Order: sequence, then structure tokens, then C-alpha cells
Amino acid sequence: MNAILTLSNTVFNKLDGIGAWLSMLPLRLLLAWEFWESGVEKLNGDNWFAQIQDDFPFPFNVIPTDFSWFISTWSELLGAIALVVGLGTRFTAATLIILDIVAWASVHAGNGYNVCDNGYKLPLIYLMMLIPLLLSGPGKASLDALVRQWFR
Repeated sequence: MNAILTLSNTVFNKLDGIGAWLSMLPLRLLLAWEFWESGVEKLNGDNWFAQIQDDFPFPFNVIPTDFSWFISTWSELLGAIALVVGLGTRFTAATLIILDIVAWASVHAGNGYNVCDNGYKLPLIYLMMLIPLLLSGPGKASLDALVRQWFR
């Protein structure tokens, strides 16, 4: 029995070490891909925010739609890059959480849960993926970790 406990402790300790380096990386990469695609679509598309501005929560409903479009587009593009390299990850996660909540409230909230109906399932998934990055940071495989180590 002691051999099994020792082996399991050894395995779990190794997994903890690997997890400190890699557990947040898949979250960062998947979110980066999703936000990058959305940002590129906005960059190459037409501003449709004027059609839904009244649905934006305050204070976003009083901001000019061209400015909102610009902020949304560049938050997604620059946020995606920041997530890939793990730089400013907590700030980026907070920014994308705000963007996600605004999108949820203004575009997805009244459409139910189903993705096929433009429901709130994807914003909910993104929110649940961004929260660990906000609370725990990007992990050791990131520029944030290198910067933190350099300043110690």
C-alpha cells in the first residue's frame, strides 16, 4: 500500500510540475484563435454596431459606434496576440471578459442557449475560460512568467 501511495505522490507531483508550465497554454491558444478570428472578421467587415447600440449596456450604449467597433476589433486582435505569448494576460483576460459580457448582453442574451440560434453558449464558454486566466495568470510558459522572474 505504501508503494502505491509513493508512486501516486510521485506521479501527481510530476503532473503538478508539468501543469504549472502547460495547464493554461491550451486555454490561451484556443481563446486567442477565437478572438483573432472575430477581430479579423470585424477588421475586414462592415460596422453593424449601430443596429444594436441600444442593446449595449451602459456606458457602451452612449459611445459612438465607430469607436466601439474600433475598440472591439483591436481588443480582439491585440488580445489574441497577448494571449499567445502570455504577456499582460490578466489585463487581457479582464478586457476580453468585458468585451464578452457586452457581446452576451447585446447580441446573444435574448436568443437562448443554443449556438445555432446565436445564443449565449459561446460567450458563456469564453467567460469560463477567461476567468482562470484572470485569477491564476498564464502559467510558466509565458512572457508574464519571464517578466515576473526577471523583476524578482
